[in-house]
Amino acid sequence: MDFFQEDWCTFNGINNIDSPALIIYKDRVVQNIRLIKTMIDDVDRLRPHVKTHKTKEVTNLLIGEGINKFKCATIAEAEMLGMCGAKDVLLAYQPTKVKLARLLSLMKFYKKTSFSCLVDNQSTADFLSEAAIINNLDISVYIDLNVGMNRTGIKPELAHNLYHDIKKLKGIDLLGFHAYDGHIYEKDLVKREQIWRDALKTADELIAKLRKEGNDIILVAGGIPTFPFHAQKDNRECSPGTFVFWDKGYGDNYEEQVFLPAAIVLCRVVSIVSENKVCIDLGYKSIASENLLNRRVHFLNHPEAKPVSHSEEHMVIELPAASDLKIGDLLYALPIHICPTVALYDKAVVVEDGKLIEPWSIVARDRKLTV
Repeated sequence: MDFFQEDWCTFNGINNIDSPALIIYKDRVVQNIRLIKTMIDDVDRLRPHVKTHKTKEVTNLLIGEGINKFKCATIAEAEMLGMCGAKDVLLAYQPTKVKLARLLSLMKFYKKTSFSCLVDNQSTADFLSEAAIINNLDISVYIDLNVGMNRTGIKPELAHNLYHDIKKLKGIDLLGFHAYDGHIYEKDLVKREQIWRDALKTADELIAKLRKEGNDIILVAGGIPTFPFHAQKDNRECSPGTFVFWDKGYGDNYEEQVFLPAAIVLCRVVSIVSENKVCIDLGYKSIASENLLNRRVHFLNHPEAKPVSHSEEHMVIELPAASDLKIGDLLYALPIHICPTVALYDKAVVVEDGKLIEPWSIVARDRKLTV
């Protein structure tokens, strides 16, 4: 995809913005939300993950488009969703003691929001049941399935008995299963679909068996790479997240999904190193750095630029036309991975129709809001 077909990054007042700065383009966010709604038969089957944006504003845009179910990874994200009046929130995490206490506090305070969480073993299920009884609450849960990510979850072939055992517990409302297939990132669409089919085969068999036994099963599954496949399955909720902002990594690898980049990091030249190198204010603290140096950022207005070193506050880039750059010149940095980049900022500069509007707080980047 040609990410710089037009000068969409510029806006009135750009020269007055200090850098580095996270810039969000609201019009493009709205366009991405409306696009994903066309990619599924029922908007009620969308359960977007909020870890990408972590903002009330994007949450409210999603709710305004008729999306009422959400997935999150932290208590802060769950609380943010409660503040927005989200109807259904899945904490895609298995809570231990302190985290469960915080979740119960949210359940008691945000009574109009249905909260749920994950479980992958009998011991935790018993612990949740005991807490539910003590607090006179019902705790909704999904059994987390390990479909190849090998991070959390029970293998599907071992989950049948666990399902029936958990269903017997008092205070527990067992809604179904959760499966994250984040290990599937094959670029070729046909190959990716086959890998996905193989990975989900045992889970599909488990769910078919339980449904045949008369159980009403929901499966919450997938991220962006496998979204097109999960979206074609009935009785399956899909939880992509990155689509709201998009990034260079997904744009390169999943061209069948034509979302627009809607967030960049604005940075500037701060020093001239040599005739082919300059230093910019794009350090570790400004852009996600978990990837190798050459896969951290793409410069929209200087696509030939290559990072050669990176430190806390600085990045040195090499480019043929370095001698044409001056101190203070702007660069538009499109992150390879937007999700952890957003979490580096407490506020985002927001642009709508080429003009600055009120900034958005990345409120759920904090570990704790009120509970």
